[in-house]
Amino acid sequence: MRLHTVFLVWLIAAANVAVLALGNTRTADHDYDAPVPGTYTLPIIKPAADGALVAPDGTSVRLAELTRGRITVLSFIYTRCAAAKACPYATGVLIQLHRESADDARLARNLRLVSMSFDPENDTPERMTAYATLASQHPTAAPWHFVTTRSPADLRPILTAYGQAVDRKANPADPTGPLNHTLRVFLVDAAGQIRNIYSSGTLDPRLVLADIRTLMLEETRK
Repeated sequence: MRLHTVFLVWLIAAANVAVLALGNTRTADHDYDAPVPGTYTLPIIKPAADGALVAPDGTSVRLAELTRGRITVLSFIYTRCAAAKACPYATGVLIQLHRESADDARLARNLRLVSMSFDPENDTPERMTAYATLASQHPTAAPWHFVTTRSPADLRPILTAYGQAVDRKANPADPTGPLNHTLRVFLVDAAGQIRNIYSSGTLDPRLVLADIRTLMLEETRK
């Protein structure tokens, strides 16, 4: 599938998420009232693992650098994914968080978004640069990093540490993309501790934002 075609799928999915995420509106997938930030606590699950990454400009970066110092939403993706409820949907949720932070200076100061590819053979730094344009429309928003690894050898220990399952489909020409994978998005606090793990069934932008604000309130009470 051509890059611009997949990119269009991502943008359509992102637009749908943005519309559904406005306000506290219930949806067919998330038919509940989102929790009020600060009225609940998020347990520490485990430390966010480190790993060797590469940024779109080709420079080396450590995953630990991107999961400490701010509240981080870390999404594992691959850019050839065209399954609307998988990587495009997860990226749509991050787009909504990015837009919210553009109008909220405190949120922008405390939040970081990270989209990490698990397809380094195809998601080169140059390719990730193209997808990083998703974050270019809101210069006042929280930083959003698009990263990949230099090799499968660098990738494997990261996937193992985060429990991110990925394997190749029997049909590499599958229109939804050549890789099977679970959808996993991680919420990491400023100390580098994983505080929530969202799946395809729980990745509700209202919930993620409430969780982020809950962690922000937690920091102010220390």
